[in-house]
Amino acid sequence: MQGDSSLGRVLALVRDLRKRSPWNGAQTAYTLRPYLVEEVLELDHAIASGDPLQLREELGDMLLHLSFQIVLAQERSQFDAETVVRALEQKMRRRHAHLTDTGSPSPDSWERSKRRESATSGRSAFAGVPPHLPPLLMALRLQERASGVGFDWPDEQGPLAKVREEMAELEEAAETRDPVRVMVEIGDLFFAAVNLSRKVGVDPNQALELANQKFRHRFEEVERLARERGVDVGAATLDELDTLWEEVKQG
Repeated sequence: MQGDSSLGRVLALVRDLRKRSPWNGAQTAYTLRPYLVEEVLELDHAIASGDPLQLREELGDMLLHLSFQIVLAQERSQFDAETVVRALEQKMRRRHAHLTDTGSPSPDSWERSKRRESATSGRSAFAGVPPHLPPLLMALRLQERASGVGFDWPDEQGPLAKVREEMAELEEAAETRDPVRVMVEIGDLFFAAVNLSRKVGVDPNQALELANQKFRHRFEEVERLARERGVDVGAATLDELDTLWEEVKQG
């Protein structure tokens, strides 16, 4: 890795911070974990905002954290930036045959390659899935891995029927008033909905994010209308609030 490359300059910056700053010098790969998670969330927020300046800044912060991990590993004689990049290049060539031959890329080449690697390595299809992913993302990743080894419906009709089935089971569970059974059935319904989202090509996290934004915007409009009309939201009846809600929806 060239010392004057962009990455090389960041690595040199981290090494200098390690020497000159007691706080940076005391950090380990483990102690930096919470900050790395925070930076990922800030980067995600920047992408969603559509602000290129904010995105540029957050990408810089993320690059600093990644470089920090590389420097820490190099200090322990585990690997360096060149090793990381070379391993990445090899993986991409394995999973994208068109990078090394004249054939045209196949849209399912990535999944087929992962399926082949899993089968030949003897590892579980779920090997490498981080155990602490948010539940919604975890459901998506588990389903993708299972699909990668052929355990999947051919189209959206299967998960659509599964959503209906789970909804019916949830209705039955709700009648029992058994909180454990209800929780299990709600989880099954969520899992089936994520599967349906995946099969129709919609990211479930983004779909839920849009639903949250829509609900928040509409309810804030309900609160605004209530203030204009002298209605105390906290004391209003459900019928009064529902009337305002429908008015906002129509608008």
